[in-house]
Amino acid sequence: MNSVGLKILIIGMLALTGLIGLFAYKNEKLKFNLKIASLPIKYVRTEGVFQFLTKDEIKTALQPLVTTGFFEADMQAIHETVAHLPWVETVSVKRVWPDTIDIKVRERKAFVRWGEQQLMTEQGTIFTPSSIQKHEHLLLLVGPEEQHAKVLEIMKGIKTTLADQNFELKKFTINDRWAWTVKLTTELTILLGRENQLEKLQRFLKTLPLLPTEQLDSMVVVDLRYPNGYAVSWLTDNPEIDWKKIANGENNTHEYSH
Repeated sequence: MNSVGLKILIIGMLALTGLIGLFAYKNEKLKFNLKIASLPIKYVRTEGVFQFLTKDEIKTALQPLVTTGFFEADMQAIHETVAHLPWVETVSVKRVWPDTIDIKVRERKAFVRWGEQQLMTEQGTIFTPSSIQKHEHLLLLVGPEEQHAKVLEIMKGIKTTLADQNFELKKFTINDRWAWTVKLTTELTILLGRENQLEKLQRFLKTLPLLPTEQLDSMVVVDLRYPNGYAVSWLTDNPEIDWKKIANGENNTHEYSH
């Protein structure tokens, strides 16, 4: 073999050796990258102060999403899944190297009941937990679904007005015809109708100091749907009010005309 042929052979062998080395390097790098990408998620860390939301509820919801690798986990899907849980107000999600998903949650606070199966926050967000049994003590709000924010704001005003007279609101209803009905914790029902409702309520409340306690306790339904007065349904055997005596400042007497 002449010198030229020998040089070509040597160059060819060196080139082949280089290609083999390059392939081996890339193969090892690929294996390393695959190993990194397939690192499992070992921990899902949940932070927050919970009263009704449970960490088990979050864990169950996320189970199908955290069985992938650390870098393969769909963070947007994890965020949306937690955010859609009824008791979740806000949520943030991030990866923590090398094997943890960190989730921070702020729980919603129920302000009133909305209908029979839902709750509402003070800001007007409606949500539907699996049960509202522990919230049956909350004020009940009923109204047109698409008008829930407006119904809430009206209720807040009525609640304040009643509280100024030491009354507590138990239920507030606005029907489809936009007629208002108030129910107090004393079980007294007040029908306000569809016009000048707040004005009528305030006028009624101003008359209450004129009435003896026995009369107030005997009221069942007060109908304020009259332009210049109101009608009262009483408990059985309740004496009628003698308005003449009240007008003459004799409202402390226990004798009433029938």
